[in-house]
Amino acid sequence: MDYNQIIINTVDFVKQTLSGAEGGHDWWHIQRVWNVSKEIAQKEIENNSVNEYFKLDLIVVELGALLHDIADSKFHDGDETVGPKIAKEYLSSVGVSEYVLDHVENIITNISFKGGKHVQNFKSIELDIVQDADRLDAMGAIGIARTFNYGGHKGRAIYNPDILPNLNMSKEEYKKSDAPTVNHFYEKLFLLKDRMNTESGRQMAEQRHKFMENYLDAFYKEWNGEI
Repeated sequence: MDYNQIIINTVDFVKQTLSGAEGGHDWWHIQRVWNVSKEIAQKEIENNSVNEYFKLDLIVVELGALLHDIADSKFHDGDETVGPKIAKEYLSSVGVSEYVLDHVENIITNISFKGGKHVQNFKSIELDIVQDADRLDAMGAIGIARTFNYGGHKGRAIYNPDILPNLNMSKEEYKKSDAPTVNHFYEKLFLLKDRMNTESGRQMAEQRHKFMENYLDAFYKEWNGEI
């Protein structure tokens, strides 16, 4: 099976698997991450930011992006093994190489933000790119929409000034948190700009970060009846 056919089949598989998924983790999220991953990869190759980018494997980037949220642990009782398992079974069925299969599995296992104290155990150029694209989708206008959509999905308060953000959560505390949605800006979203891996990702994150800052400025003024 050729490269293009594998991608076409994977798109179909992801669309079917995520049919009816929560709005912030559905096919459209995957499509945005996939498109931005390809854009970042191309920019990094053109800019030759790091010599190793000439070695990057584009099929790993595309498959990693397409499968990165095939079974987000948030929707599987916190089980982080489900996504990699489903992806591995699928990739085995389409006959990719063992290297590609293992690499994509590592991307899925290590891509997610898991709280401030978590240390990532795997590193690759391809993971850097897909992780940046996924983090960018958690920022800016779409990131704000996704954040409040998920908060509503979980029945969380929009904001409670008596409940302060917790910036020192462990991985388990982060996963179990039911804090108001606005706290998520401080516990994750505002941290992402300084955690981007690629130069292209950092440039794209700046504008989205500023948009979120401006949004919360307006939010607090409206909350307090100032505007």
